[in-house]
Amino acid sequence: MGISGGITASLAGRYATAIYALAGEHGAVANVAADFDRLNAALAESADLARLIDDPQLARAQTAQAISAVASLLKLSPLTAQFLGVLADNRRLDRLPAIIRAFNAIAADARGEVTATVTTAHPINADQMAQLSARLAQREGRSVQLHTRVDPAILGGLVVQIGSQMIDGSIRTRLNALTQVIKG
Repeated sequence: MGISGGITASLAGRYATAIYALAGEHGAVANVAADFDRLNAALAESADLARLIDDPQLARAQTAQAISAVASLLKLSPLTAQFLGVLADNRRLDRLPAIIRAFNAIAADARGEVTATVTTAHPINADQMAQLSARLAQREGRSVQLHTRVDPAILGGLVVQIGSQMIDGSIRTRLNALTQVIKG
C-alpha cells in the first residue's frame, strides 16, 4: 500500500526514513525498533529524560554527552546511539517521539501491517482485542497491530483510528448526534 506522503514529508518522517534506510542497509531494523521501544518507555517513565530532549537551553555538547550516557545506560545499539547523537547535534531531540512514531509506521508498512489506535472507555481483554484485530484485518486486507488507550470520556463503545481514517462508535458521539437531532 505504501506509506503516506504526510509521514515522509514531515521533518520527523524524513529522519525516520533515514534511520530506517540505514538500519535496513545494516540488517538492524529490528534492533533499532527495539531500541526505540526502550527509548519510548524511558521517556514515559523519566521526567528528567523528557526535559532533556526538550531543553533548548542546554549546549549541544552537554546534550550530546547526556544522550550518549542515556544510550549507554539503555544499552542501545551503536547505530541508534549514533542517530541520537546526530539528533542532538542538529538540535532535533525534541522531535524524537514523533520520529519514533514515524519509524514504527514505516516499519509496519514494510512488514505489510497497519497500525490501529483503539480508544475505549474501559480496558479490553485479550479475547476482545483478538476479535477486533481479526475484524480490522479483514476490513483492511492486511495484518493490524493494535495500540489501545483508555479514555473514560467516550463513555462506552470505541474509537478506532487507522492512519487518517477514524471509526467512531463511541457513546459520547452518538449522544452528541442525538442532541443535534433533537435541537433541530
